[in-house]
Amino acid sequence: MTQGPFLYDDAPAPLHTGAPRNRQGWLIGLLVGTVVLAFAMVGVLYLVRGAPADQAEEVTGVFLAALADGDTETAYGLLCEEEQARLNATGMEDEYLRPGAAEVAEVQDDAREGARVQQVTVRWEGGGSVQLAVVNEDGPRICGIS
Repeated sequence: MTQGPFLYDDAPAPLHTGAPRNRQGWLIGLLVGTVVLAFAMVGVLYLVRGAPADQAEEVTGVFLAALADGDTETAYGLLCEEEQARLNATGMEDEYLRPGAAEVAEVQDDAREGARVQQVTVRWEGGGSVQLAVVNEDGPRICGIS
């Protein structure tokens, strides 16, 4: 303890007079809350944007409808970068469009690529079917015929 002349007659009060407080519960609660929030955000993302298979089905339907209506600008915008470099906007109709109305039949994950690529089976009214590869490049994009 310090000796000396003090302004007042009593000595200075000790700085920490109470029992120490245990704050581990708050720290654990904060960490658990962060993990729960992360999982909730992923769940909300699936609700808002849909599962990858749903996104692949939707983009394929929009792509084929745009081609059928002659809207090459919209259809070209739904191609992946590799396909855009390979084709021009007018040449893509010859590559992707078949006679008759198109219908999206099923969507499967590509076993070779995992969930990164979805294979979308498209059937035409006049007969015949193809599988379109759909990849996620800033959103789902058509990336060739399998």
